[in-house]
Amino acid sequence: MVLAMESLNRLLHCWILLISLLFVVNGQFPSTLEGPFKPVTVPVNYSIIGQVTSLPVNDNPPLSPEIEFQPQQISLSLSSDLSSVWVSWITGEYQIGDDIEPLDPQSVASVVQYGVYKSGRNNLAAGSSFIYCQQYPNEDPNNYTSGIIHRVLVTGLDPDTMYEYQCGDPSIPAMSEVHYFRTMPSPPKDYPSRVVVVGGLGLTYNTSTTISHMAANHPDLALLVGDLSFADLYCTNGTLCDFQNCSFPQSPLQETYQPRWDHWGRFMQILTATVPTMVIEGDHEIEKQADDLTFTAYNYRFAFPSDESGSTLYYSFNAGGIHFVMLGAYVPYDKSSDQYKWLERDLFNVNRSVTPWLVAAWHPPWYSTYKDHYREAECMRVEMEELLYKHGVDIVFNGHVNAYERSNRVYNYTLDPCGPVHITVGSGGNEMNLTLEHADEPGNCPDPSNTPDRFMGGSCGFNFTSGPAAGNFCWNEQPEYSAYRESSFGYGILEVKNQTHALWMWYRNQDRYSVGTDGIYIVRQPDRCPS
Repeated sequence: MVLAMESLNRLLHCWILLISLLFVVNGQFPSTLEGPFKPVTVPVNYSIIGQVTSLPVNDNPPLSPEIEFQPQQISLSLSSDLSSVWVSWITGEYQIGDDIEPLDPQSVASVVQYGVYKSGRNNLAAGSSFIYCQQYPNEDPNNYTSGIIHRVLVTGLDPDTMYEYQCGDPSIPAMSEVHYFRTMPSPPKDYPSRVVVVGGLGLTYNTSTTISHMAANHPDLALLVGDLSFADLYCTNGTLCDFQNCSFPQSPLQETYQPRWDHWGRFMQILTATVPTMVIEGDHEIEKQADDLTFTAYNYRFAFPSDESGSTLYYSFNAGGIHFVMLGAYVPYDKSSDQYKWLERDLFNVNRSVTPWLVAAWHPPWYSTYKDHYREAECMRVEMEELLYKHGVDIVFNGHVNAYERSNRVYNYTLDPCGPVHITVGSGGNEMNLTLEHADEPGNCPDPSNTPDRFMGGSCGFNFTSGPAAGNFCWNEQPEYSAYRESSFGYGILEVKNQTHALWMWYRNQDRYSVGTDGIYIVRQPDRCPS
């Protein structure tokens, strides 16, 4: 059965690649060389609005383990070494309250049994384990203590090779089912065939459609650009609450329902146990605690290749011939910050003959024309955009805005054939609704003083000094740097074809998983543009 499923998966994968090649031959997709393109706004499909319904996980938790200490919430992520992969999982159940006995991380082993597909799982790797707590003020009775989080680095892997593995404690025994993954190919001529990109997932019926469609497209790598579980939208009793009624008395802290992370991790396992998944934090991952700690769940639940950066909130990694830079919008990013200095070093050390493609990702977009979060990250753009442009970043991925938008090549709000293509993919499902209004529509332009994000701080709002919007904070029509925008749930796929051409495709949930809506070839021009 396993062999048959694997053969079917490879057949489907080849079919998808064949379709893509046919599109190349037929010239169906435009390329950035033909741009800049006239701005397009897709009319809102109101039949999909108002359908944000959370999955009933409190009554029927997804994939609850049947055996004590059986691994759950299994996930893979890349390390800084091409030959290594992180395997993470959780055993035991979370606990609520102060009068509890936390699980002992040393009571359950952290072991991965693995081997090349069909050759047996004769290799062993061991790792570490730990728990974390989410503490609330005023001696709240709903303080959270996690199950045991396990993390193992599997080393000595060959590139572009299918592996099978089980994780858990073989002495109990409490091992997971057998899962499979493929390692990243070797640079510079090989690339992961399909990289799925999405943000704003949550745990709704829309999320279910997004993840099932993503999995059906058989990606090699997943990129999640923030706003993951939306646990901070839930009160400590597990009910969805508004921001006014969910905060603690005499405290600026927002409640957060940590079991939502456990439900989300179990739900996501259909993707994360087989596809290496890289994440970057969004504002919904901040989750400030009583002791002023932030990003606790984010830091503990995911493994990161953060040895070089020294931070889980910004880091970089390679996937074949692509160098990814993941930036943190909610930690200092000015030119004197540790993040900026690390970014300078990281970009300086990129060898474009080894990793021709340079892709950056962070949560809040710099080039979004929607009313919600309009120019919210302007201070970050002012500090970092020139550095990214100087080093020839090709593509930027963002989330935050609950909609989709793709820019023309742009730098400093000006059309520039060497500027990156900015793509906002923030509508994976989320716990709210889609963003519909645009800042350039009558009466929608926000007051500049109200645009800075409450977490990022700073105020860099200014009126444009040139172009059609000169003297104004907003355009009065869709800006020329905005090529395509649409309010729909969905995700995107990046397929790097070679050192100069990559196909980007946007997929909507209301369509079949194999049907893309917005497609374009992003073409690098290394002889013309800085690199």
